[in-house]
Amino acid sequence: MSTLVLTRERLRETPLDTLFAGLPPGYRIRSEAELRSSLEGVLEAHDRGTDVHVFGYGSLMWNPAFEFSDAARARVLGWHRRFCLRLVIARGTPSVPGAMLALDRGGSCDGMLFRIPAAKAFAELQLLWKREMATGAYEARWMAVRAGERPVRALTFVVNRAHERYIGGLPIEQVAHMICTGQGALGTNRAYFEDMLRSLAAMGVRDAGMERLRRAILARS
Repeated sequence: MSTLVLTRERLRETPLDTLFAGLPPGYRIRSEAELRSSLEGVLEAHDRGTDVHVFGYGSLMWNPAFEFSDAARARVLGWHRRFCLRLVIARGTPSVPGAMLALDRGGSCDGMLFRIPAAKAFAELQLLWKREMATGAYEARWMAVRAGERPVRALTFVVNRAHERYIGGLPIEQVAHMICTGQGALGTNRAYFEDMLRSLAAMGVRDAGMERLRRAILARS
């Protein structure tokens, strides 16, 4: 089965209703105006004349799909990487959902820190908002991130626990099943999981939670 690739150009050129086609009835997509208002609200706490840092912990690590000037490994405390959102498009369907990563409360998380030059920040963040903020499953937050010994204030996306797709209470075996069976226009959920593991390995990161999930997935084979 041929699959789509999420690129910067696709995010820039594709209307929201096309980008999120396949959502079942009852799932609302924010309008372009709502996304812009949300982004402007978050940027009220930022000096527009300075660069913006973005912390990525999932697909942003290997496919940021926005322009940046440099990237480095970084860590955030108080949040951990978790497959805690039901995925009904992209790598899942309403009838056979997958599972999507988010940051959930507790622990720590290693990922990639991207720096976007100030002059490009608003335009590039508009693409990121279109990708991450359209359904309401994530909340954008400024966080204290450490890149080596250097503290950095960065934007990242944490799970909205009040969202109807939040599945933080599911047993790990059920999450493993969703990852193994989910697939959609962007490919299989299992391929997404393997891409995440490869990205962590390339950074020299061992994520205990993802290792437990990997073992649960392998146990199904």
